[in-house]
Amino acid sequence: MDTNTAYIVNPAEDGARALTRAGLWDLALELPGTISTALRAEILTDRFWWRLEESATTEAAVAALLAEDPLLGGFYDAQLAYTRTLFGIDSRPEDPQRARAGFAAATDDERLSGWASFWLGVLAEHVDHSPQQATGHFNRALDKALDDNDPMLESYAIRHVGGQALDNGDTTGLDLLRKSYHLRAALGARPQTAAAAATLAASLPPGGEAGQLKEIAAETARELRLTWLIKAL
Repeated sequence: MDTNTAYIVNPAEDGARALTRAGLWDLALELPGTISTALRAEILTDRFWWRLEESATTEAAVAALLAEDPLLGGFYDAQLAYTRTLFGIDSRPEDPQRARAGFAAATDDERLSGWASFWLGVLAEHVDHSPQQATGHFNRALDKALDDNDPMLESYAIRHVGGQALDNGDTTGLDLLRKSYHLRAALGARPQTAAAAATLAASLPPGGEAGQLKEIAAETARELRLTWLIKAL
């Protein structure tokens, strides 16, 4: 899952982030010039989320960042722990608490608070099975996204708020899922757009639009080797 760490501003690294949004992680890592320790950890953590591969390489990059910036490194370490827990990839007994502690610490940092709130939400939703607690985290993430004009974070927050609304019988949730899909497409975030297309398709009646969205999601997932999305479809 792309964290879109726009809180680290470095114009020289814009190209690498654009490639990452496009799901071209390997090309992003191979760009000429020096990639910072933080950006390398960001790219590899995002790739691990979508492809569920090269965990040792990713952990090494995050460990290097922990030595430079413990809070930011802890944030990415928490993402790795959550990914391992959710997908059962080399998961460890301490991973849920490790994820919870890393995200909670990051909420106190202005750079990270919005995304940390979002990740606490998915942790509450998928690991703790506490939808009410998750809603609070998602709403805080959405408020932060709107305050910071962060459309990627907004797309993530409203995707989950919308999904919860539909689960509770509120059909306006479908509008939020559709908005999430369009926000991601406008940002050129191909893995995220594919995931949003699959989610939206699953919430629509079978047929025309749902079928087209599912086809788009499947084609992108195969092209970019989005491991868990391929399985989900």
